[in-house]
Amino acid sequence: MASEPLAERAAASAAPVKRNRAVALMASGTLVSRVLGFVRTFLLAIAIGSVSSVADAFEKANTVPTIIFMLLAGGIFNVVLVPQLIKASKAADRGGSYTSKLITLTVVVMGIITALLTLASPWILRALSSGWSPELLHIGTIFTYWCMPQVFFYGLYAVLGQVLNAHGRFGAYMWAPVANNVLQLILLGAFILIFQGYHGAPATQLRDWSTAQTVLLAGGATLGIAVQALVLIWPLRKLGLRLRADFSWRGIGLKHVGKMAAWTLAAMIIGNLTNLYFGKLVSAATEARKSMGAAGASVPGEAALNISQLITVLPHSIFALSLATVLFNELSHAFTDRRQHEVGAMLNKGLRTTAVPIMFFTVGFIVLAGPLGRLFGGTAAATANDAGAAIGILIALTALGLPAKSYTFFLQRTFYAQEDTRTPMLIQSGYAVLGLALATAASFLVPATQIAYALAIIYAVTNVAQALLAHWAVKRRLGGYGAVSVMDAYIRIGVMAAFSGAAGAVVLWFMGGFDFGFAWNGYGPAILSIVATGLTMGVIYLFLLRFAHVSELEDFMGPLARRLPGGPRRR
Repeated sequence: MASEPLAERAAASAAPVKRNRAVALMASGTLVSRVLGFVRTFLLAIAIGSVSSVADAFEKANTVPTIIFMLLAGGIFNVVLVPQLIKASKAADRGGSYTSKLITLTVVVMGIITALLTLASPWILRALSSGWSPELLHIGTIFTYWCMPQVFFYGLYAVLGQVLNAHGRFGAYMWAPVANNVLQLILLGAFILIFQGYHGAPATQLRDWSTAQTVLLAGGATLGIAVQALVLIWPLRKLGLRLRADFSWRGIGLKHVGKMAAWTLAAMIIGNLTNLYFGKLVSAATEARKSMGAAGASVPGEAALNISQLITVLPHSIFALSLATVLFNELSHAFTDRRQHEVGAMLNKGLRTTAVPIMFFTVGFIVLAGPLGRLFGGTAAATANDAGAAIGILIALTALGLPAKSYTFFLQRTFYAQEDTRTPMLIQSGYAVLGLALATAASFLVPATQIAYALAIIYAVTNVAQALLAHWAVKRRLGGYGAVSVMDAYIRIGVMAAFSGAAGAVVLWFMGGFDFGFAWNGYGPAILSIVATGLTMGVIYLFLLRFAHVSELEDFMGPLARRLPGGPRRR
């Protein structure tokens, strides 16, 4: 009997170590993938520009499959099925039968849906664009035909990844996109070598576009998503679940899942219809820039807006998503084992820990918005700085909502872990209603040439509103999770991030980052300015946290934090 408390204490002490390893593995995979994604976007700007008609048409075609997948089924795959898979994994066959049925069902249903969507590509593109010329609609439709099959592979990737996550194999799901990005880099490099890059001639870009360019660009994008899904088959086979095609779907629990999925699907529909509407509004900028001649290079469209979101979502994807994914499993187990009293503390620590990277990157994006934008401004000498400045403004505006975005993401995991999908749907509805109202007002009050900036501000405002609504819902459910201590951590850490940002701004000012000086003289100067400013900010931020004895830093960095000067020592 005496050994039982020892065993329990050993298991309890081992749990954080196991969680930290899982988070580190996932974060490293996400980091590598995102860095490669940045390089991919960088090469894409060289290949077709970032503020150009072809760039906006391809961006529309390449993002619509992602949004449609999330609209139709993404929330079901990523949230609803995890608790079901965890329960199934405790069966005698470790969930092999359930998983076989689930994967078979996914392949069949997603295959049918993808075929129908591909056939409907022309009508989908017309519905999601605004004011496009026949020439632009033509090339956009061709891109969409090539990109729409991504929906099937997104579904396959999601279900295989969640099976792996349910069995504690978190790394493969996060590392699979690396294979996609590596392939994309190879194909884009080949595109640039064969067809050269975009040199700021929008009038000839559409007219001279060829079938070979379409196959390499749009076909390559879909091939990358296929590879991303198929590489998960190998780690899945290593689970030893004896998977097979199984069409006997009765008894799989679809009725139970369906009740939860109905709310999740409603939330995804509401949220992604909002995103599609935003995309339709910003697409008006593509044709509007033509009337401005050379000054059109300063008019951001859908590609530029999405680039800014790609950049600012990086810390959320690396840190918040990785930690929240592992925490989600712990929360699911806590609710299943009737340990609800532990949920508030889990959530509190997760939120405070995430504040360390999130607040630093929020300030960093605002300070470094200019040089970051220049990296994606393209190679055309006449337009690169104008395009970079437009993207830079979008980066700074979008970054304002980053802390609230990660905060909301954590809070919503609490409801999903409890198999409550109705509450997140209501939260999402509030976010969508506010966003749609603000976006509709902006479409009447703001010219098409400025609509991207308005939408970036709306993203930030609605993220804050959603976080407040999620806080209220979680507080009602749990009776509190120590929100005061969480806010205290965000404020304390945010102040230190602001001090480090001020120091970084001085460095960037000397490097011409605020007046189109040295930092804007090409890719090399921009990268050098980002590195010098970022390192200055990072060092100052780290030591401010260290000497202020901010406990969240040790929670975030673990043993590494204790090796730094002034760090706490274990007693």
